[in-house]
Amino acid sequence: MYILEGRTERYVDTPYGKPSDALIVGKIKNVECVLLARHGRQHTIMPSNVNNQANIWALREEGCTHLLVTTACGSLREEIQPGDIVIIDQFIDRTTKRAQTFYDGQPGHPPGVCHIPMAEPFCNRTRDVLVEVARSLGIKCHARGTVLTIEGPRFSSRAESLMFRQWGADVINMSTVPEVVLAKEAGLCYASIAMATDYDCWKEHEEAVCVDNVLKTMKENANKASSILLTVIPQICQMDWSQTIKSLKVSPAVLSSHFAKRFRSISLLYLTEFQAFIQAIFQGRLISPKSC
Repeated sequence: MYILEGRTERYVDTPYGKPSDALIVGKIKNVECVLLARHGRQHTIMPSNVNNQANIWALREEGCTHLLVTTACGSLREEIQPGDIVIIDQFIDRTTKRAQTFYDGQPGHPPGVCHIPMAEPFCNRTRDVLVEVARSLGIKCHARGTVLTIEGPRFSSRAESLMFRQWGADVINMSTVPEVVLAKEAGLCYASIAMATDYDCWKEHEEAVCVDNVLKTMKENANKASSILLTVIPQICQMDWSQTIKSLKVSPAVLSSHFAKRFRSISLLYLTEFQAFIQAIFQGRLISPKSC
């Protein structure tokens, strides 16, 4: 939030209820941006209770075309070390309680059924820009990776963690699904900066996670994410995205014409919420040194 110039807060409602927090509207290097903390600015909303439908709908209605999100993850691979950045390109869904479509048959919601293709969940063009910028800044970055999203709020057992490795997952979190699914259904360019904080629990002889070390890693990751976004947002704004956005349109019932009229680059979980999570640990509101 602190990097937004001329910021204002807007509390909105949607056909799916209220978003996680206020929409914080402002500019980053003269680009209109909207910030929304998916778990609330004080990190008080547990993963299962995040209103992803309302979040994505509100951002779409605000005129956003791109969703640039960050997520703290556990690493399931030796080569993805704590502090590394992964620009994820695939997901495995292990959630069980979350609405995954806007077409849910409820009154006032878009009618019909939407069987959306999900072979390429993330916007590869946006991902490529993120990778290029990260490397130009000298930030260690894995150009692709598969995230496995669990329901939470508990973390995985060791047996589960080992199984997820066998499935081909590279990092694990509690937030990407259904966020990425709904963003694609809404026709938005979605890309995620996954920030490894620890090795999950698959390494039997790994030293127990230390809160101090994780906090240090999270702060470093927040600085990296901030540097990437401050650089990438003006670059994205200078590119022509009309064909990319057009190719994402799956239904006029969800998409509105103002997408092509204005550009806003947004982040769902940004430095503000990262700092809020760290503060929550210090205040004893969280009992684990691992984010969602």
